[in-house]
Amino acid sequence: MSDFNVVLAGDSMLVVEFEERIDLAINARAISLARSLQGSPVGGVRDVVPTYRSVAVFFDPLRTDYDALLDRLTRDAARPIEETAEHRGPIRIPVCYGADFGPDLPGVARFARMTEDEVVALHAAGTYHVFMLGFVPGFAYLGSVDPRIAAPRHTTPRVRVPPGSVGIAGAQTGIYPAETPGGWQLIGRTPLKPFDIGRPDPFLMKPGDSVTFLPIDRAEYERLR
Repeated sequence: MSDFNVVLAGDSMLVVEFEERIDLAINARAISLARSLQGSPVGGVRDVVPTYRSVAVFFDPLRTDYDALLDRLTRDAARPIEETAEHRGPIRIPVCYGADFGPDLPGVARFARMTEDEVVALHAAGTYHVFMLGFVPGFAYLGSVDPRIAAPRHTTPRVRVPPGSVGIAGAQTGIYPAETPGGWQLIGRTPLKPFDIGRPDPFLMKPGDSVTFLPIDRAEYERLR
């Protein structure tokens, strides 16, 4: 019995589903499959999108050999994960924590029963895995947050969250690339842009990357911005 399923979603998308849980090994399989398809694409495939535990493959039904695509997905999904020669070290994200940049930091500290400085230290001590991109361009879902500071998202989201805001939502942390609604616990802000169409590669982070956070003061934030 296979430990994955290939599901047809409409007439122009196939989804390869692995085990239904958040797990580094499962996510690695999804990312490996996506990279294989992106590196040697099948004719007619328009986009390949990895998630926590699945890969969505968008294709043009008028230009794609469906049976060949299905066979390729089935074969690649069953293969062991191949090590890639490309390896990027952790991406360091400077963050100015607290005050007006992190209005929810006091609440996270109460949740954790510790000081704000202790929350910042724990958040900045972790090395986070980019599980997937979604929500808006460049929004990376990072995990996993130390359980002691894994405060749940707000019941009622904010209408506007400033770009660069760093938030926590349970076991996840992330950076808002643009001003959008959002319900995550805001603990700081970075001057870096997770998504910038003016860069040769607009995406600062990609699935499979690792990320660390570096606390900075307000003066350093203004200098970097």
